[in-house]
Amino acid sequence: MICAIRRSSRKKPALPHPDRAVAAPRAPGRSSGRKPQRNLKSVSVIKLSSPASRLGSDEAAASPPARGFWEIPVLFEDNHLLALDKPAGLPSSPDRYDPHRPNLMKLLHTAIAAGKPWARERNLTYLMNAHRPDCETSGVMLLAKDKPTLVALANLFGSEKPLTKYAALAQGTPPEDKFEIDAKLAPHPLKIGVMRVDAKNGKKSRTRFEVLEKFSGYTLLQCEPLTGRTHQVRAHLRHAGLPIVGDILYGGKKLWLSRLKRDYRLKPGHEERPLVSRVALHAEALTLPHPVTGQTVTVTAPWPKDLKVAVKYLRQFAK
Repeated sequence: MICAIRRSSRKKPALPHPDRAVAAPRAPGRSSGRKPQRNLKSVSVIKLSSPASRLGSDEAAASPPARGFWEIPVLFEDNHLLALDKPAGLPSSPDRYDPHRPNLMKLLHTAIAAGKPWARERNLTYLMNAHRPDCETSGVMLLAKDKPTLVALANLFGSEKPLTKYAALAQGTPPEDKFEIDAKLAPHPLKIGVMRVDAKNGKKSRTRFEVLEKFSGYTLLQCEPLTGRTHQVRAHLRHAGLPIVGDILYGGKKLWLSRLKRDYRLKPGHEERPLVSRVALHAEALTLPHPVTGQTVTVTAPWPKDLKVAVKYLRQFAK
């Protein structure tokens, strides 16, 4: 089946408030009775040096590397796990098409090898990502501090469970408030780095969607991928005729205040900047059983500024 839309009786989630960050609960320590480590860090932000010259113009303009480093907020940490708030525009791991491009894992490993203070105070010798968020996506990224934890996390991410919830600002309005897309995905045969629906050669891909808020011409969605394909949420929404705002690769367009506000006037000598120029997709929550204790852990990431501002103006001018 290429695209299945199913009604759901699940209770509609509470509408997130873009100006309110939800604190992530701490995970328990080792189950062997060892006292859990608390406050493993003295700072809640990790600074990573990055060669800004290797970044594209859009990334350098919108991201910390313009000052020579990335500031990566720590969302959660215990003896086994480290969760970071990945910024949009920074690949989570090496880019197969541009291996010299800065990526989060390489920056982290370089800092650990160099004995940077944030790594020394944690006694880090091992750090690996349990999943690979898209370069354009912001939000929760989970890492393992030891190999057994990585193996356990890999098994969790390989199961059909909605571990991650994304907030997406899409163009258009879906016919149903709750729907599911079951459409196999495969790399596009002609466009490098693009995924497409391919019923014959694609891999099984399922995503649940739920409308959080509707605007004139736009919809705020909660997205729960049940499989972990590259660009899955983006490709599925494109397939449904609901491309994500700012997602040029999949038919999305930038969001401009001048197209929302009727009496918009630009000050002389100024150039209008889009409210959202990158892919408006944010991994806002990750829930999973702790790989050591089995207890449920939820890590949340506050909305980035551009998404908060976009929703603010849509509520004001596109209702």
